Amino acid sequence: MSETETPKQLLHLVFGGELESPDGLTFRDLDALDIVGIYPNYAEAYTAWKAKAQATVDNAHMRYFIVHMHRLLDPETAS
Repeated sequence: MSETETPKQLLHLVFGGELESPDGLTFRDLDALDIVGIYPNYAEAYTAWKAKAQATVDNAHMRYFIVHMHRLLDPETAS
């Protein structure tokens, strides 16, 4: 990559909410989802995810996720 090229954005969404069951993936209340943010790379998304996950560790039903948006936007992307 030359100095004038910008790195390809690999967008990641971090969000979470309370699950109906700690071992499931169904949220109790979709209106109460916590949309943490969209990040330009996995490292930044992971940092945000980790902070939220650690802050809610006492609630077994609360779960945060990282969604690789770049894979949804461009399924051919291998990264």
